[in-house]
Amino acid sequence: MIPLLALLIAYLLGSVPFGYLLVKWKTGADVRAAGSGNIGATNVLRTTGRAAGIATLLLDIAKGYAAVCIAGALTDRSPLWMSAAALAVIAGHAYPIFLKFKGGKAVASFVGAFLCLTPLALAAEIIIFVVMLAWTRHISMGSIAGAATFPLAVWLILQPPMPVEAAAILGAIFIIYRHSSNLRRLHDGTESIFTFGAQK
Repeated sequence: MIPLLALLIAYLLGSVPFGYLLVKWKTGADVRAAGSGNIGATNVLRTTGRAAGIATLLLDIAKGYAAVCIAGALTDRSPLWMSAAALAVIAGHAYPIFLKFKGGKAVASFVGAFLCLTPLALAAEIIIFVVMLAWTRHISMGSIAGAATFPLAVWLILQPPMPVEAAAILGAIFIIYRHSSNLRRLHDGTESIFTFGAQK
């Protein structure tokens, strides 16, 4: 029962919609009605400003990290259950129970979860993300490239237990899937260009 409790906690943590809550608190608006309609840090940055965007990013990373750490504490650092918790917190962000299962793309929660589970491999992927963002000026391109190469980085750098590698593969596939609309816009040349935005 304890491992299942760890997964429930991870999902519920993932479901906390920090971007939605911060925008609602700051402006009274529903961030889902503006910009891309996403509750994540990128849309919060574009619609509400730097402070809210950065806060959303850090809080979404923190909930991913906390979910995996809690699972580790509850299961004697079991690779299986920590890996499952990483997927659960990502699923919670994408399909939050508190917003009728309509959430974000879960990149920040992915980062937080694997920052706890596979920090060295994640560091390599952050470099890839930054390079792709600087080259293309598309956050989505950085996220997709980072996700696509993440399982290989995990294997080459860590050669981890199979549950960890499986979580890396499934998490990466899920992140790419959640960017399906971005891939279409990239193909059509209509994807938004990243700018850090005016401070609000």
